[in-house]
Amino acid sequence: MKMPPLFNDKGFYRELFVIALPITVQSFINSFVNMLDTVMIGRLGTVEIAGVGLGNQFFFLFNIILFGICSGGGIFTAQFWGKRDILGIRKNCGFSIALNLFAASLFFLGAFAVPDKIIGIYSRDPAVIREGAVYLRTLAPSFLPFAVNMVFVISLRSVEKVRLPLAATLIALSMNGVLNYFFIFGVGPIPAMGVKGAALATVVSRFTEMGILLLVSYARRYPVAGSLRELLDFNLPYVYRFLTVAMPVIINEIVWASGISVQNIIFARIHTDAIAAFNITGTASQLTWVVFMGLGNGVAVLIGKRIGEGREDAARDYASRIIRFAPLVSLGVGFILIPFSRLLPLIFNVSQGVFSAAQMMFIILCCTYPARAFNMSMVIGICRAGGDTVFCALYDNIFLWFAALPAAALAAWVFQAPVWLVYICVSLEEPLKAVLGFWRFRSGKWLHHVTDGL
Repeated sequence: MKMPPLFNDKGFYRELFVIALPITVQSFINSFVNMLDTVMIGRLGTVEIAGVGLGNQFFFLFNIILFGICSGGGIFTAQFWGKRDILGIRKNCGFSIALNLFAASLFFLGAFAVPDKIIGIYSRDPAVIREGAVYLRTLAPSFLPFAVNMVFVISLRSVEKVRLPLAATLIALSMNGVLNYFFIFGVGPIPAMGVKGAALATVVSRFTEMGILLLVSYARRYPVAGSLRELLDFNLPYVYRFLTVAMPVIINEIVWASGISVQNIIFARIHTDAIAAFNITGTASQLTWVVFMGLGNGVAVLIGKRIGEGREDAARDYASRIIRFAPLVSLGVGFILIPFSRLLPLIFNVSQGVFSAAQMMFIILCCTYPARAFNMSMVIGICRAGGDTVFCALYDNIFLWFAALPAAALAAWVFQAPVWLVYICVSLEEPLKAVLGFWRFRSGKWLHHVTDGL
């Protein structure tokens, strides 16, 4: 297909930034508070930061499963929104909540009952297992409100109500940051609770966020705010269509998240300094990566809406713009990380070996940013918005599992390679994926109408 000039459609960028900017700010706040958590825990020491990082890997797997469910649901919501089918939006929201709460119940039971066994999958260090288990068991109650929150956040974005998720996140995570300080280090009558305090602050903030989202959505009668009858008004044909489209997304996210967990296992079993450096790099990079999350989610809403309206040419035009615009932005944004890495000694209370490894990882990460930005645009912004979920699942995982992870495992466990070289191996998937993604984009086969007949 012929690509239009990149900057000749001001209306596209205006619409994109109206949606993407609040999502980016929300993601930045979320990532900043996560980094603040890591910094505060990092003041306690390397064992604590490793334990919390591995505890969050279990939460990350849970988060990814919910994201898969809600991303699948978001495909329907955006296309229903293009048709102005409010009842369709509400039944989709209700079914997504039911699936999320089922997943949340399973993860809650695991985190509460056997947290030490879960942390033991990642690390053999008894001290790390002990700290991680305390953190994970305390964190477990937050899984249930988080499940509800994610449905409302993604559904509200899909109907272009982006300010409420931003406000709810700002209030809840600001509370989380303040409570972290009180609970981790102790203030006045509040005792110092260390990693347990960090988890407790998260629990309080997630329940607060849920209260804000529900109260405001129903008070303002937003499209997602259905009655119980409307939320449960899904039938077998709808469930079948939802699962046909969403199940590849859910499987995609589970398989991808499992791959990220394997990355953590690889680094954790090199030594504790290696996993600490890997966690620091991942946490800090999220501060810049939120730009591409915002762009990807923003264009997904626009593409899904145009498909629902029957404007396929506009959807294809938007796709051609984002796959060029996001990598261009990444050239500037990515290299913010390099000077930022120089500040690590002022932030984290860890060894010089951790600093050196993290600085090398930052440089490698920056070099892969254009490919990462392209892949994010394809996965989140184009393939999923277009209902091309089966291809997306293959595209997002094949090079991770059959190239990056085997290479990293061999480098770490067989050849005892330096940590930075292992990190290069885990980054191999991005340029390989970009080649496959560009081929799919050019084919035009990513665009599907998923709500027809519902």
